[in-house]
Amino acid sequence: MKIIKAAFISLGVLTLAGSCTKDFDEMNVSPNDPTSISPQYLLPYALESSIDRYWGVRTRFERLNLDGAMCWMQYLTRNIYSNEGDNYEVSVGFYTNNWKGFFNDAQVNFQRIITLSGPGGQFENPNYEGVALVMRSWVFSLLTDTYGPIPYSEALKGTAAEPNYTPSYDPVEAVYAGILADLKTASEKLTVTGPAISGDILYGGDILKWKKFANSLRLRLANRQAAKKPAESKAIMAEILGDATRYPIFTSNADNARLANSAVLPSNNEWHQVMIQDGRTDWNIGKTVADRLNELGDTRIKVYAQPNGAGKYEGHANGLPDAVATAYLGTSSLLGNYFTEATAPSVLMTYSELNLILAEAAADGDIPGSAQTYLEKGVTASFEQYGLTVPAGYLTKIGPATKATILEQKWISLFGQAIEAWTEYRRTGLPALPAKDSRAVFANDGVMPTRLKYPTSEYSLNKAGLDKGISLLGGADDMKTKLWWVEK
Repeated sequence: MKIIKAAFISLGVLTLAGSCTKDFDEMNVSPNDPTSISPQYLLPYALESSIDRYWGVRTRFERLNLDGAMCWMQYLTRNIYSNEGDNYEVSVGFYTNNWKGFFNDAQVNFQRIITLSGPGGQFENPNYEGVALVMRSWVFSLLTDTYGPIPYSEALKGTAAEPNYTPSYDPVEAVYAGILADLKTASEKLTVTGPAISGDILYGGDILKWKKFANSLRLRLANRQAAKKPAESKAIMAEILGDATRYPIFTSNADNARLANSAVLPSNNEWHQVMIQDGRTDWNIGKTVADRLNELGDTRIKVYAQPNGAGKYEGHANGLPDAVATAYLGTSSLLGNYFTEATAPSVLMTYSELNLILAEAAADGDIPGSAQTYLEKGVTASFEQYGLTVPAGYLTKIGPATKATILEQKWISLFGQAIEAWTEYRRTGLPALPAKDSRAVFANDGVMPTRLKYPTSEYSLNKAGLDKGISLLGGADDMKTKLWWVEK
């Protein structure tokens, strides 16, 4: 595995910026070159590297989900080193290496699989092609939701017959259109009765589950852009929900897109590596999530956190200077053991999230059906995801299916998937988060990051493309400019 990984990584650096939609240039395939490795060997590395990058990544100063979004969404807080994300301060490596990791380790290899397994490819197999299309779309959604305009239509061509090392940037709206189209294509290519695939460490070669993931992800993105492109989004939702045979979606927690990590390095849970193997105890549960779950009598707090010495589930505020935050070491709860086990899953999307997406769409009038029913199904699925049952009276206590209720329950259910929670918060401004602690000291002018800055590599290697990207952004290349899908 380590030898194969080294080969893939060396290929990845050939493309410093990435993207794609259709009309990709053919890539050279040589029997003496690693690009001729079959998809069954490319797929597990591409899956593991992209999901690890999203979920945790064990390298310090690069952890977008753990150091950034988990703190920004007030799931976790720091008791030391608050300047590593908790107080909105991030390093150059934070935004540079996430860009490089998603493009070079993930997208380059997903694109190779598409080329090798597509029509006329050396290993033609529509199911490999469909799986890689789903994952390429998922990673592109992460990139555009994190940075804004990105190279897309001209990207991932660093190893093409006519390579392009300075791809142009596309607006978020165009990237979304391309991703949504690719997910539909992927769903149609994926065939349960088609050829088998190997190396699928996400779904074990279950093609029906890949189809469900493709269409559920398509619903997520259609809902996210619904305020900006209502007619198109409604049409996409109607198409999917109107034909369950052609466009199946998640129907239970058994369909969840989650990587079941192993107890063996390097395929263990990234959070286990950081907090257990590396002995880092820098994080406690955030006061915001602990207070709200305690107020609701929400038993998920027993999974999300460990009890403190007094047997309580308590947290402290975000953004506190180290000298203040360390005072809470004895009273603030640690992250729950569920999330630090070596085999704890890395979660991409769940049945709970899908139902809460549909609840919002129904509440907004974008789809027929009962927002209340979808809300209750989403909440129930979230509890069941952790082997819990919904406490008596809980559904009454949270209130009716207003947009605020739905988005708060989505925030609670997305614990761990903080990048998604961060995106939903930036889009809607929900849930309503409490005022900052008077002792907190935040960077970025006190503004929760709205995006990440573009990497330094783009300034030196693709300045013309980057300048176009910044112009499409509609604001400065900083962490305060809002992205296209923001509703307010």
